[in-house]
Amino acid sequence: MNLRLLRCSILAGIGALSGTAWAESQEEELAKLLANPVAALISVPFQLNHDQNLGADRNGSHWILNVQPVVPFHLADDWNLISRTILPIASIDGGLPDSGSETGLGDTVQSLFLSPKKPSAGGWIWGAGPVFLLPTSTDNSLGLGEWGAGVTGVALKQQGQWTYGGLTNHIWDIDGDTDINQTFLQPFISYTNSNAWTFTLNTESTYSWETDQWSVPINGVVTKVPNSGINLSAWAGEYATGPTAQIVDLTVGA
Repeated sequence: MNLRLLRCSILAGIGALSGTAWAESQEEELAKLLANPVAALISVPFQLNHDQNLGADRNGSHWILNVQPVVPFHLADDWNLISRTILPIASIDGGLPDSGSETGLGDTVQSLFLSPKKPSAGGWIWGAGPVFLLPTSTDNSLGLGEWGAGVTGVALKQQGQWTYGGLTNHIWDIDGDTDINQTFLQPFISYTNSNAWTFTLNTESTYSWETDQWSVPINGVVTKVPNSGINLSAWAGEYATGPTAQIVDLTVGA
C-alpha cells in the first residue's frame, strides 16, 4: 500500500449562518452542513496537494492547488442548483515520461447538481446533473487539454449525528484525440458530535475503463468547526491500489 501521508484543511462556509452569534449548536449545524456535498452553503476551499517519489526513478514531484468554489443557486421553491468547480493550478517537476518542470493551469471539472431543498420522505438528500471536463490546461503535461462530459450524482442521509452516502461521476471525451472513459466513486460515512468534531471515513476512487486501472485512496478525516465558523480538517490515509507516490495535502479556504 502507498501511504497518503497527511492532509490538512481550512474551509470557510460563507453565509450559512450569517447575522447570528456563534454558539456551540450553530457550530454543530455548520459541521453537518459541510458534511453534505449539496448543502445550500457557499464555500471556497483551496486544496494544495504535494505528490512526491513519482516516476520510474522516483525523483518526480507535483504541487497542485485545487480552487474549488461551491455555489448554490435558488431555482424554485423546492429546488436548488449546486455548482461545484475544481480548477487545478499545478507545478510539476518530472514524474511523467519526457516531462521536465512546468507550472500553469490544469483541466477544470465543473459539476452541476439539481437538488431538492428538502429531503425525501425517507430522509434522503440527493442531487444529480451534468459534469464537464474543460480544456483549461496550459501545457500537455498539466492536463489532457480535451473536452469531456458526463453525468454526476450524490445521495446521502443524515440521521442524528451520522451522515452517510456517496458521490459519483463518469466522464467521456468529446471529439478529442485522447480517449477518456473514467468513473469516480466517493462513498463516505461521518459522525459529528455536539462539540462540532466530525470523524469521517471515505474513499476517492477512480477507474479508467481505457486502461483498466483503479486508484483507490482510503482516507480517515477529523474535522473541527471552531466558533469563527471556519472548518479545520486533517486527515491521512493509504492507497489500497494506485500510483506509487507519497502525498501531502493542505487545504485552505475563505
